[in-house]
Amino acid sequence: MILSMTGFGKAVAKYQDKTIHVEIKSLNSKALDCSMRIAPIYREKEMEIRKAIQDSAVRGKMDVSLWVEKDVASDVAHIDTALAKTYYEQIKTMSEELGIEQSNVLSVIMRMPDVLAKTETEELSEEEWNVAAEAIANALKALEEFRKQEGAALCKKFEEKLNNISALMASIEPYEQGRVEKIRQRLIERLQSIPEVEYDRNRLEQEMIFYVEKLDISEEKQRLTNHIKYFRDTMNEPWQPVSEGGKSQGVGKKLGFIAQEMGREINTTGSKSNQAEMQNIVVQMKDELEQIKEQVLNVL
Repeated sequence: MILSMTGFGKAVAKYQDKTIHVEIKSLNSKALDCSMRIAPIYREKEMEIRKAIQDSAVRGKMDVSLWVEKDVASDVAHIDTALAKTYYEQIKTMSEELGIEQSNVLSVIMRMPDVLAKTETEELSEEEWNVAAEAIANALKALEEFRKQEGAALCKKFEEKLNNISALMASIEPYEQGRVEKIRQRLIERLQSIPEVEYDRNRLEQEMIFYVEKLDISEEKQRLTNHIKYFRDTMNEPWQPVSEGGKSQGVGKKLGFIAQEMGREINTTGSKSNQAEMQNIVVQMKDELEQIKEQVLNVL
């Protein structure tokens, strides 16, 4: 089973008066490239978050967002009533002494230092972190499910292209069988066009055998068939995010190498094809393989 590097996962969790949001987006990349936007309270856990993403996502350009929404009631600024009363008594006394009329005293008091104050900086509790960590794990699971769906679509596309390549290779056979006799007739006609030249028919047959062996594509066909089977087997390998040795088990790079080997056999077939019909088929095979190579870049 193959996974795509393109995916999206999100999760939401509740803790007391907080709503914790996690979103993870991924695109294709040769290595793990993680960009993180985390609420300040979770900064101390950044390395743990990165480790969890590395173990699950393995490879890709990751965009991780972790933020918190608080209930309105808990996020309201605190009014220091005692301090406000102290300011009021001082303003009242000053107004009486100076004979100044008190006007909009409340608005003045509310602008005085420290009357309005936000809640002090929070510390991350173990209980809250456990809730946030579970939300991150759920977002990663959602991301993996998305990648599986995209991977299934890629697998279907690969099967279609592999079948096309196999069918095209099989369509070469009629031309391959008839070209030996065509080569033989062409050589004889050229020799006969020069009357003064005498040739040994046995030697001609030996040279013909040698020449045909150089153009034989049986081995290329067999190796290409093996590569196609290997590609399919690799696609259907069970997905393992991390192996026992701690290394990723993604198959994208492996499929890329197999596609390169398929390309070598198709190119060799093309170089041995001395008929226009065969060369046209080889061009079609190259086109199908090129589409596989483009899509392999998206495989995890």
